[in-house]
Amino acid sequence: MSRKIVIEPLTRVEGHGKVTIHLDDQGEVVQSRLHIVEFRGFERFVQGRPYWEAPVLVQRLCGICPVSHHLAAAKAMDVIVGAGTGDGLTPTAEKMRRLMHYGQIFQSHSLHFFHLASPDLLFGYDSPPETRNVIGVIMANRELATQAVLMRKYGQEIIAATAGKKIHGTGAVPGGINKNLSIAERDVLLKGPHPMNADAMVRYAQGALDFFKDYYSKHKEFIDNFSRFPSNHLSLVRPDGALDFYDGVLRAVDADGRKILHDVECQDYLAHIREEVRSWTYMKFPYLRHLGPEKGWYRVGPLARLNTADFVPSPLAQEEFEAFRKVTGGRPNDMCMHTHWARLIETLHAAEMIRDLLRDADLQGSDLVVRGKREAEGVGIIEAPRGTLFHHYRVSPDDQIVMANLIVSTTNNNEPMNRAVNNVARALMTKAKEITEGMMNAVEVAIRAYDPCLSCATHAYGSMALAVSLCDASGNVIAQRTR
Repeated sequence: MSRKIVIEPLTRVEGHGKVTIHLDDQGEVVQSRLHIVEFRGFERFVQGRPYWEAPVLVQRLCGICPVSHHLAAAKAMDVIVGAGTGDGLTPTAEKMRRLMHYGQIFQSHSLHFFHLASPDLLFGYDSPPETRNVIGVIMANRELATQAVLMRKYGQEIIAATAGKKIHGTGAVPGGINKNLSIAERDVLLKGPHPMNADAMVRYAQGALDFFKDYYSKHKEFIDNFSRFPSNHLSLVRPDGALDFYDGVLRAVDADGRKILHDVECQDYLAHIREEVRSWTYMKFPYLRHLGPEKGWYRVGPLARLNTADFVPSPLAQEEFEAFRKVTGGRPNDMCMHTHWARLIETLHAAEMIRDLLRDADLQGSDLVVRGKREAEGVGIIEAPRGTLFHHYRVSPDDQIVMANLIVSTTNNNEPMNRAVNNVARALMTKAKEITEGMMNAVEVAIRAYDPCLSCATHAYGSMALAVSLCDASGNVIAQRTR
């Protein structure tokens, strides 16, 4: 007889979701879907608000990656106030924002790898749930767990110094920033007591990479083959092809490494990217317009960034990048679990860039904000920890936001995550005599590789159906309204 397997809730991810897997009478997996079951309408909430509120307002989308939304909205508003063209921001403003964003990348990647993903690596995806968690990590490898906590704490301190608060800060404003970095703040972050300083964080990041590479040497078949499939890859790159989290042009490559989006300016993204809506989830499905939804879907995030970039502009991470690319002979890497490797290379790069920026005297500058010719529309794109993040706004002459379109990193990864779910379900559950808890967690392992933030990614187009029933004290319906 046919069966339906439901995995709900998804664990060790941000937000709420579920997976449904359907098996036919012969035990064959015939359908697997990742459902996003929560609805949040930030694209509607912000309409009618003054544009200068956007950088602070939209970061309430998320408590894990608020800096990314904060900066993407600020970049869009830079265009609105005329600071997104010409010479752009002042050196102090741009470098403070970059430092803020590197702190965000550093803390978020550390949180995900050590707290959310590492239990599956340390204990195996089919190990008992009572040990396959962060407490189990602490008990099994206290030094690793301690370093993970300190790495996230350091990243949060960087954010606090640049944004004013560790979560939901106010540092970026349209056209610049509202504070610089004092000498005292710089010295604490650069050369504070061990291990809370920049040099120690670089070493910790190197240690995390050593941990993963040692694991990979012992579990190569699993890491290489778990939910592997070809795809397109998209990210920002610097105009010279370097990895860049904060700014750049949009580039996409196909599974063979051929460019299919040729370094497009961010303000022109809408000419190249579309979104598809499906009835069974609140999360949309983006794709490259010229290829269509069947062939134009793509991955974003650490794996995609290392597939699209030509090099990493920091020496230690560049060495690791070269070793990473050798595994596939320079071709795009399509191995789902290699995303963790890519994530740790980016963690090292962020640590190096934080150290370099803290030594830059421009952070103590006093020229913080610029203004130019007012525009009615602006786009801000940034590389959030989970991938490319799009913020697009239109503003009325009386300064109110009248249109907002957000394509969040996890939304960009919707199709790849669904394919990863299907691959694992078919590999492990087809004709299985028993569907075990370990099999179901393996499906989650595939999803967790993308570090999804499901809360960020739920939006809707147009009006949402609504039904309201008014009941009396006995539970009888006395009035109903629908929309």
